[in-house]
Amino acid sequence: MTYSAYDFGREYDVSRETFRRLTAFDALLTDWASRHNLVARSTIEDRWGRHYRDSAQLYALLPPAARTLVDIGSGAGFPGLVLAAMGAERGLAVTLVESVGKKARFLAAAVEAMALPNVQVIPQRVESISLSAPDVVTARALAQLDKLLGYAHEIADEKTTLIFPKGQDVEVELTQAAKSWHMDLEKQPSVTSPGSTILVIRHLRPKAALKGAQHRKKP
Repeated sequence: MTYSAYDFGREYDVSRETFRRLTAFDALLTDWASRHNLVARSTIEDRWGRHYRDSAQLYALLPPAARTLVDIGSGAGFPGLVLAAMGAERGLAVTLVESVGKKARFLAAAVEAMALPNVQVIPQRVESISLSAPDVVTARALAQLDKLLGYAHEIADEKTTLIFPKGQDVEVELTQAAKSWHMDLEKQPSVTSPGSTILVIRHLRPKAALKGAQHRKKP
């Protein structure tokens, strides 16, 4: 049986206002998805399980004191808009970074439809933006881990928590990333995809060779 909005509301016990925001998001998503390639067409029918639930499971991994979150490569708003809706009542400020124009326009329309007060959309590549280091950085299905850590390092500091869902090749990606990065790593199983893992990374810092190369690039 397909996982529904009702199933989501019951599992995550969200408030009436949070549920209203998420269903407003969903109405816009299904409308836009009929004309634009926001998510894979094959996932639309099971979107509450494949996208909403998959995103919502990250909420419990946010540090209790987290007040700012940056979602890079936000795409159709997963996980960024779901986390923004769930965190609105605690004052979580969310920044969505999306360089593809139509997706950035969709995100802006969704923020308006959801009446989210603490969300901004930045229609640029993460390499080109300048932000204060957030408490949390998230990304879903954006890039291989080594590259993803490079993106996150552009805006994060050692106090930032990084939360990245990863698929069955996670160990291969971790081995590659370990060549360039030091990190404190925690692994959590995904509730939506057997064999998939959520990486919770703290104290990210480049290894000496990479750090030196970055330093030499500066004028």
